[in-house]
Amino acid sequence: MTDLNLGIAGCGGRMGRMLVAEAYATAGCRVAGGIEAPSHPALGRDLGELAGIGPIGIAAGTDPEALFVASDVVIDFSTPEAAMRHAALAAKTKTPFLLGTTGLNPEQGAAVRDAARAVAIVWPPNTSLGVTLLLALVEEAARRLGPDWDIEILEMHHRHKVDAPSGTALALGRAAAAGRGIDLTRASVRVRDGITGPRQEGMIGFATLRGGDVAGDHSVIFAGAGERLELTHRAASRQIFAKGAITAALWLGQGRPPGLYGMKDVLGL
Repeated sequence: MTDLNLGIAGCGGRMGRMLVAEAYATAGCRVAGGIEAPSHPALGRDLGELAGIGPIGIAAGTDPEALFVASDVVIDFSTPEAAMRHAALAAKTKTPFLLGTTGLNPEQGAAVRDAARAVAIVWPPNTSLGVTLLLALVEEAARRLGPDWDIEILEMHHRHKVDAPSGTALALGRAAAAGRGIDLTRASVRVRDGITGPRQEGMIGFATLRGGDVAGDHSVIFAGAGERLELTHRAASRQIFAKGAITAALWLGQGRPPGLYGMKDVLGL
């Protein structure tokens, strides 16, 4: 079996650099190339040097189409705007695509789903095994606990994260809503400030914290009368997301039919 040629969009970012290192260290995987925005300071630099593993003879470029043509699978941890364009390129070149970018607006999300009609796309809110299991646990807990149990979702990330709530927090909200059989868009509370009045029954609340270098903490709190259940996942390092992304890329490289997939599909859960 030949090695999987892996392309990385957003190769100069924190996750991109970690993906280069993880791919280079993974048997059956080969770094095919990486791209960044035209003004990014990583351009022209060796991907291995960016990742701290020493030169590998591949420089960061700016040509997305060339990357997709040269790759068996492309992983994207860039920006929502770039992700939408890259999804269209994945469909055009029939290159399986792992989208790790969060914060896409409805139009951008629709473009990704449209691209998945032509090519296999894994688009998870989080590539961690632990978070994948947490989503299933939250849905089951919400299903079994009655509406008199209030649901609150708390997340914290590093100071550089630009979207809120996090994609994972929203996915946890969707899991809780699915367990309750309700529509999250009509049952979520994103902001509380001032005199808000008492909490409405059946709503799902979100709270966002930002600071330091926190890789990602998520807690789902089920608060009942006289007792409280808390389900929590804490990421000590972004490496868990890189490992999960490489696992998903190897899964995509096995010839999956067009469609939109999640980490549950990758892990067979």
